[in-house]
Amino acid sequence: MARILIAGESWITTTTHAKGVDEFTVHSYAEGVTQLRTALTATGHDVVHLPGHLVPTDFPETAEALGEYDVIVLSDIGANSLQLAPGVFERSIPGADRVATLADWVTAGGALLMIGGYLSFSGWQARGAYAGTRIAEVLPVDIAPYDDRVELPAGGVAAVVDAHPVIDGVDGAWPALLGYNRTVAKPDAVVPVLIDGDPLVAVRTEGSGRTAVFTSDCSPHWAPPAFCEDWAGYPALFDGLVRWLTAR
Repeated sequence: MARILIAGESWITTTTHAKGVDEFTVHSYAEGVTQLRTALTATGHDVVHLPGHLVPTDFPETAEALGEYDVIVLSDIGANSLQLAPGVFERSIPGADRVATLADWVTAGGALLMIGGYLSFSGWQARGAYAGTRIAEVLPVDIAPYDDRVELPAGGVAAVVDAHPVIDGVDGAWPALLGYNRTVAKPDAVVPVLIDGDPLVAVRTEGSGRTAVFTSDCSPHWAPPAFCEDWAGYPALFDGLVRWLTAR
């Protein structure tokens, strides 16, 4: 069993209702972590979820704090949320460089999984902002410095091209996905699964640690219910990633 911190996978929506000459605004909170958390819990792991709005204040700042977890998962949460703690952003007080700390922790033996989304890798209008960061250096893929989303409204099916332990328990055809972040595999990465010729699943050893990516989403819209709720391969895939990341 691994202890896993999932950072991200939540959002706040603001909606303005206009009714004749009057209008009012309402806010709602939602999470996209349910399918992933359920899958990992069902396969025996201990999962802690850090919602996106708490990442700037609560994401671990030291190697010791990161060491409370076996795997850190960044999913649909941009680099700015890691780097711009309130003290730095609001009061110009120097603070911890959590991007560098996370990268150093991985190299020293930690494990990092990045899952795709509109604020992963480069993402929507490159606002994910991981290109050129220390985290980009340790991942198994290179990140484009521009909007890297590939939308597949008609669906795209993964192609398994290499037998690897991360997909040992994943049997049969993969359901279609509706998009992903386009990346390029590093020369020393292993890429067992492609989508439209690009990495979908990739893994890499970094120093004494390990990193992995799943470049599509873990929940809708890119991962439709047929993939993230109905498919038996979904928990097997993410359990396989976690088990490979923590194997030494």
